[in-house]
Amino acid sequence: MPGSTIWLVGMMGAGKSSVGRSLAARLGAAFVDTDSWIEAEAGRPVREIFAREGEAAFRRRERAAIEAQAGRPVVVALGGGAICEPGVAERLRATGRVVYLRASPEALGRRVGEGHSRPLLAGLDTAERTERLRQLLREREIHYGRADVVIDTDDLDVEATGLAVAAALDAPRADPHAARGEGA
Repeated sequence: MPGSTIWLVGMMGAGKSSVGRSLAARLGAAFVDTDSWIEAEAGRPVREIFAREGEAAFRRRERAAIEAQAGRPVVVALGGGAICEPGVAERLRATGRVVYLRASPEALGRRVGEGHSRPLLAGLDTAERTERLRQLLREREIHYGRADVVIDTDDLDVEATGLAVAAALDAPRADPHAARGEGA
C-alpha cells in the first residue's frame, strides 16, 4: 500500500479502531486512530474537547489529524462524522482508499454500550441511544456510501472484518465514472 492511506469510515461502534489495528498488522502498516491523535495533541479526552470547545472546534482538530495522515501508507480510523465535513470525502479519496464499515443501529447500540465516552450519546438510555444512532446513520449514510469499499459488519468479528477489508482492497479499484456510464 505504498503512498496510499486506507481510511476506515463509519458510525461509532462499527469497529473502525479494532478492525484498523488488525488490518494494519495484517498489512505491516502503522495504525492511527484520529480520536486518539486528537487527544494526544490536545492533552485531553474528546468528550472534554466537545464540552469545552464545542463540536466545530473538534472538527477542526479532526481535519488537522486527517491532513497529518493523508497520503501516508497507514491505516486510519476516522471519527464517525469526519467524512461528512465539507471537502473531507474528496480529500480522503484523493489520498487513498475509503472503506465503510457498515452496521445496523441495533448492532451499533450493542457495541457502544452505555456510550459514556461518546459525546453524541452521553446521558441517553438504551432506546434513546439506538434512536440517536439511527438518526445519525440516516444523516451520514450518503457520505459513507461514497466509499470505495463497503463491508457489512453486523455478523462479523474483528478478524473476519479485517480479512474482508483486506480481500476487498486487493481487488482492482473501480473507475467511478464507469459505474455511472460516464467517461469514454
